[in-house]
Amino acid sequence: MQGTALIFIIFLFSTVVVVFSLWWNFSLRKEIDRKEEDTKHRMYELAVLKELGDRISYSLNIEKIADIITGSLGQLIEYDVSAYMILEPDKVFINIDLKNPVSADFINEMRKRMFESVSALLGKDFSATKREEVTTGAIVSSEEKDIVQSFFNIPLVIGDEVVGVLTVADRRGGLYKENEMTILYKIVAQASRAVSRLREAVMKEEEKISAMIETIRDGIVMTDRDYRVIVANPSAKALAGLKKEERLTIFDIIKATEGSIDVRGRLEESMKIGRTFTIADVLVKDQVFEIFVAPVKAGVGEGIEALGGVIIFHDVSGEKAAERMREDFVSMMVHELRSPLDGIKKMGEFINSDAAICKDEGALREYMHMIYDSSSDMLDLVNDLLDVAKSEAGKFDIDPRPTNLRQIIAERIKFFETVAKSDEVELASLFGEHVPDEVFVDPGRIAQVLNNLISNALKFTAPGGKVMIQTLFHRKGTNVAAEASVAGVEWFVKDGDDVLKDHPDCIVMAVTDTGEGISEKSKGMLFNKFKQFEASAKSSKRGTGLGLVIAKAIVEAHEGKIGVDSREGVGSTFYFTIKQ
Repeated sequence: MQGTALIFIIFLFSTVVVVFSLWWNFSLRKEIDRKEEDTKHRMYELAVLKELGDRISYSLNIEKIADIITGSLGQLIEYDVSAYMILEPDKVFINIDLKNPVSADFINEMRKRMFESVSALLGKDFSATKREEVTTGAIVSSEEKDIVQSFFNIPLVIGDEVVGVLTVADRRGGLYKENEMTILYKIVAQASRAVSRLREAVMKEEEKISAMIETIRDGIVMTDRDYRVIVANPSAKALAGLKKEERLTIFDIIKATEGSIDVRGRLEESMKIGRTFTIADVLVKDQVFEIFVAPVKAGVGEGIEALGGVIIFHDVSGEKAAERMREDFVSMMVHELRSPLDGIKKMGEFINSDAAICKDEGALREYMHMIYDSSSDMLDLVNDLLDVAKSEAGKFDIDPRPTNLRQIIAERIKFFETVAKSDEVELASLFGEHVPDEVFVDPGRIAQVLNNLISNALKFTAPGGKVMIQTLFHRKGTNVAAEASVAGVEWFVKDGDDVLKDHPDCIVMAVTDTGEGISEKSKGMLFNKFKQFEASAKSSKRGTGLGLVIAKAIVEAHEGKIGVDSREGVGSTFYFTIKQ
């Protein structure tokens, strides 16, 4: 009996040991299998993330991310169809990859669920939105009606914005496990975070670029490869007739340049062959532009694909106007020099051809006087040109010394008195109180300024009018119009104009006429080089247009200020200051 009990105990113990060993081996195998599965999943995750990093690099293309993930799904799970949907500004793009043949009904059901998922996420119905769809892989079966049994969606999120959905489906039910879905969610989330960080960095750089581009006067338009406008500054929008806050499209640019240049064609060619085009003298809305079309690349060198293109509209209207102005000025100078030179030549020929004139002292003296006047006119013109050249070169010199202003004005009135009487124009002067007897200026240059202002005033004043040379003393911080009123000065400087309020103590000299006056538009051009102003009543009177430019240079060389105010149809006042 004891032997039987012992045998039973040994058998029982052996059984327990065997069962324990089997359980231990099963548990160990299960743990090994789990670790192998975890390792496999981890290796898959790392492989996909590495491929994302290698292939995407600094790209913001969400389609590439979806392509890589869907292309690697076979290493992790079984499925019949994988797909992704991307929301674009003007359409929905759907890519469907068939691993196994499925029916059209299966695809339609899968597509419907994708739209429902995106609509639920964004609270918006996209079913009627324009779509572009690409189907690859196995053929679509028409023999049987398949049913979607296993299905899951993963949202594609960039920043806080849902930009699409990634979908996997199969005809078999209960196929997808939580841990596999977790891995896919993790991969998509990491890729989304990487792209989000990149987009945030790109947006910051775009803000910097936009801020710089905003201040550029040239019109600048940057597009991607699909001709979507990425950056457009206010100048470009104004060119297309848009407001600053309005969105610019490539079609706006095409419309604005229609008939002048094929913008899209040049942009396409530039991106295709990597060449920069320069198109000169393009007329757009009465403006002349030099247009540059160039590719935008991520680097320098051969074989680098263009990321997009840039169009620069450089406004050369001012340059063209200046060029025409220079041509007109040269033509005018030639005319101004040709007339006296031609007169001198003809008078010389006449004197040489007629011996009797040489014996007639009176006639000879008259011809010599005419030759002297003509040569003096030419010398004055050459001196004007030299003065302008000195002014532009910053070498305009003056020789200041104690000078009696009353004497200079008296001499100028005497000099122009004959002309004023001939034109039936009254010429007078007025001195306010506190004007010193002597000032420290270059007398010849101040006389030159007065000559120009008085000459112009007489030229544009009709018979019966009046020209006044008026002088007053201005104290800093005082309203000059009030000072003029106290001094009895009659001029056209408006009462509300505090143009000299912060100007230091100075003497103000003004030449006022009762001519036709000057328009606001013309006032802005008076002191510009080569601009010639003619009142309609005196349109036959010509000049080089350099007098006021030289007057401005002389006044500024004395550290003074020159200006003009006028009332159309009533008269004008030209004034300048002399530092005290």
